[in-house]
Amino acid sequence: MKNKKNNFIKLFRLFSISIVLSVLAVFLIYLSSCTALTSQQTQSMQNQNLKKITVVLDWVPNTNHTGIYVAKDKGYFKEEGFDVEIVQPTEGGAADLIAAGKGEFGISYQEQVTYARLAEPALPVKAIAAIIQHNTSGFASPVEKNIKTPKDFEGKKYGGWGSPIEEAMIKALMEKYGADFSTVQIVNIGASDFITSVQKDVDFSWIYYGWDGIAAEVKNFKINFLKLQDFDENLDFYTPVIIASESNIKENPEMIKKFLRATSKGYVFAIKNPDEAAQILLKNAPELDKNIVIASQKYLASQYQADVPKWGVMDEKLWKNFSSWMFNNKLINKNFDYKSAYTNEFLPN
Repeated sequence: MKNKKNNFIKLFRLFSISIVLSVLAVFLIYLSSCTALTSQQTQSMQNQNLKKITVVLDWVPNTNHTGIYVAKDKGYFKEEGFDVEIVQPTEGGAADLIAAGKGEFGISYQEQVTYARLAEPALPVKAIAAIIQHNTSGFASPVEKNIKTPKDFEGKKYGGWGSPIEEAMIKALMEKYGADFSTVQIVNIGASDFITSVQKDVDFSWIYYGWDGIAAEVKNFKINFLKLQDFDENLDFYTPVIIASESNIKENPEMIKKFLRATSKGYVFAIKNPDEAAQILLKNAPELDKNIVIASQKYLASQYQADVPKWGVMDEKLWKNFSSWMFNNKLINKNFDYKSAYTNEFLPN
């Protein structure tokens, strides 16, 4: 009897321990689910407290924009209290949309800011940061076309996107080299691929080396490239830039500072980590050619900040020289107050 009693006591103890452990397990599962739910609720509340802002691109996503995508992906915008949506322009350029209040920030370029501010009525937008320090654009052609100077444009067919600045640019460079501009045939090829166009339809085109030039390298397509400022120092202008409306700048200066602080972190990261930055861009724009993105990112890593002490800063000389060039070549019909068109005041120290 004594053994039976001891066995019963042991079984009862084991049963009791089992019950306690089961209850404890259920409690821990409940506590864990509550913690997870609380975490989700906290995250949701944090997201609700973020200020929603829109960034309007100038074109399809590309490596000019990588720093913005990095700032979003790495949480730099969230750290500053922003929920950022990056969109492509629908009607008109970014300047029109930003001036109309359809986005807080946009991607533009120096000549567009100039035209916008001189328009009737004026579009009061201002450049607040340079994405790339020096103009990387120029005229490109297959090597077999033998176009090595602006004089070689004579008798050739140019493929462009229909902007008045293209004709003025070609004419000014040709006149500087004593060439006859009237012999150039200009056709609008819109957004057609550069390599395809110069193989089939035209002899030369205006490209940004950081994208189309790198694409030519990746595809082993040999080109001659005439970088604009190599032929005229006045053609080293800012393209692209980040813009905001003057009303937004006046009413929300702290927001501008916070946005640029996060964006600057994104571009500095892209400078130091081009491979990882390229993968972040590809994650957000998987339609892009992976090999071109990676090669382009490595090229632009040395161009974003280039020879200035910090990313984003703009030099008065570049604004002055190019606005004078635009006036002298009749692209604008009055002197431009270039000092009011840009500011460095919101860039992080």
